[in-house]
Amino acid sequence: SSNRHSGVRHSTFESLRLSRSSKSIASGFLCFWDSLDFKKDMKFVGITVLFLDENVNSVIHGFTPVERANHYKPSLKAGSIVNVDPFEVARCSSMYKITDHPFLIRFISLTIIDEVITGAPEINLQSPSD
Repeated sequence: SSNRHSGVRHSTFESLRLSRSSKSIASGFLCFWDSLDFKKDMKFVGITVLFLDENVNSVIHGFTPVERANHYKPSLKAGSIVNVDPFEVARCSSMYKITDHPFLIRFISLTIIDEVITGAPEINLQSPSD
């Protein structure tokens, strides 16, 4: 499938490398929730998101810290296909590991989350029936 309309060049989660990414990812946006620090009176520390990859049905999580949470909340729509660019790829500490992926996507001040309307990759947001 070509993304001629939007000029979206994206990579799959497999191709992510530790560092600030020069690529964008287009993925299914599964869900998000407020992250709380249980050691500090349930203090709000940011938003955790789950992204679904188009190719290998793998899931990776993303995180935006509290100071950018309000900026991103309006563009977080569960069940949508989104393009995320630019972002930082960090190693996921085992303490916060919520997916099998070794990395996480960290939103930076330049990160833009756009819902992809045309030229979106095919991502099946339904779980396969057993």
